[in-house]
Amino acid sequence: MRKLHSAVRGALCTAGIFALAVLLCVLLQRLNVPEHITTVMVFAVFLISLLTDGYVFGVVSALLGALAVNYAFTYPYFALDFLTPVNLISAGVLLTIAVLTGTLTTKLKRQEAARAEAEAERTRANLLRAVSHDLRTPLTTIYSASSTLLDRRDTLPPARQEEILRGIREDAEWLTRMVENLLSITRIDSGAVQILKAPTVLDELIDSVMTKFAKRYPGQAVRVEIPEEIVVIPMDATLIEQVLINLL
Repeated sequence: MRKLHSAVRGALCTAGIFALAVLLCVLLQRLNVPEHITTVMVFAVFLISLLTDGYVFGVVSALLGALAVNYAFTYPYFALDFLTPVNLISAGVLLTIAVLTGTLTTKLKRQEAARAEAEAERTRANLLRAVSHDLRTPLTTIYSASSTLLDRRDTLPPARQEEILRGIREDAEWLTRMVENLLSITRIDSGAVQILKAPTVLDELIDSVMTKFAKRYPGQAVRVEIPEEIVVIPMDATLIEQVLINLL
């Protein structure tokens, strides 16, 4: 699909620039300054080679430009004559410019793609390091708490055991949300996320967010300001709820 889009864009770009170049050449011929016609066509071929991908459109425009200059703008008019050295040189110059410009732009685009891929790889590496650090903390807490229960279960009072178990559950819930976030990122990158919008009452959404947030951070005060009237918004409530919890 991307290749088809690029081909259509290249064809439209080639047709538009070439048509403008021909019109300008006709105007120059009417103004009796034909010595600039070849320059106009050379510049048109250069632009087409610069703005399109690969070599095809540049080479095609060079061939069409050479034929147009030879046929319509060079004496004898409306007749092809490639035996004249000037005509051969003009055709050669057009083709050379097309090939050189195509080579240069292709190399630059490949270098840009390589830089973008390297940047994406660095971003992925940084994300993995950050995620590894964030996952290690609750895992360490869960391991320490569970080890304490196993080693000192007979000596710990019930209240302390309940506190440790509650901490394990909270850390496990935090890990679950982290994994869900990572899966959401993966689905977004692959285009597999489907946005299912439905009318959602804002008050109910905020209440659900605050209830889940308070369970994780009971001592954190949050001031909520929402309109007094009932507000209904079309949204994917599950995804928006996850976004708001992450922000909090």
